[in-house]
Amino acid sequence: MRKKIVAGNWKMNLDYQTGVSLFSEIVNMVKDEVIGQQEVVVCSPAVHLYSLGQLAHSATNVSIGAQNIYQAESGAFTGEISASQVKSVGADYVILGHSERRAYFGETDEVLAEKTNVALKHQLTPIFCIGETKEERESGQFFDVIKSQLEKGLFHLSESDFTKIVLAYEPVWAIGTGLTASPEQAQEVHAFIRETLANQYNQALADSTSILYGGSCNPTNAPDLFSQPDIDGGLIGGASLKSRDFTDIVKVFNS
Repeated sequence: MRKKIVAGNWKMNLDYQTGVSLFSEIVNMVKDEVIGQQEVVVCSPAVHLYSLGQLAHSATNVSIGAQNIYQAESGAFTGEISASQVKSVGADYVILGHSERRAYFGETDEVLAEKTNVALKHQLTPIFCIGETKEERESGQFFDVIKSQLEKGLFHLSESDFTKIVLAYEPVWAIGTGLTASPEQAQEVHAFIRETLANQYNQALADSTSILYGGSCNPTNAPDLFSQPDIDGGLIGGASLKSRDFTDIVKVFNS
């Protein structure tokens, strides 16, 4: 069975104390209310990672992740953070290729391939984001865009390394806009991604890869989205900043 994952992306929000307080609430709610085997991940700003890592050790099925790493091991890259630094504070995951990183910081598929390699070298699980813009959706190019992002960013990996990847489908037009892909639209793309993996590698790998939905997921729409056969959880933005909303999304997998 594929791993069910709900990952929160706090983005550039919350000061240190507020972040630690929110994570403590999430940890306690997960302990008290979550009865399934789903994994919970919180990807925080780097300033929180060490303290959240200490709290995560006492939790069940709660992990922490970074929102980005640099592609070099170390060196004169002021302001960046390395995979080994992230790993050293207890992180297990890292988000790579988020649409905001691609759009605002010019991250290319080639750079993301390098970041993926260094993440895997340091035993970090990449949550690798792919998805189309509004223009690409409306022009009917979205399948080609997604296939290209997979090919250039990930298909250099061996089958063994690819099994360590988690994918997140982000319809860019549904992030922070109040729009959400319908369950049918999301399922169509998730099924296409799985078919693309089967064609590149094999059906067994495709069937075992967790693919998350990452477009304005909330407690109201999560049940319909997560009930789709190829959607294995969510990469949650705004709702991850509220412990009640985030936990309620995790609990969709309880039943």
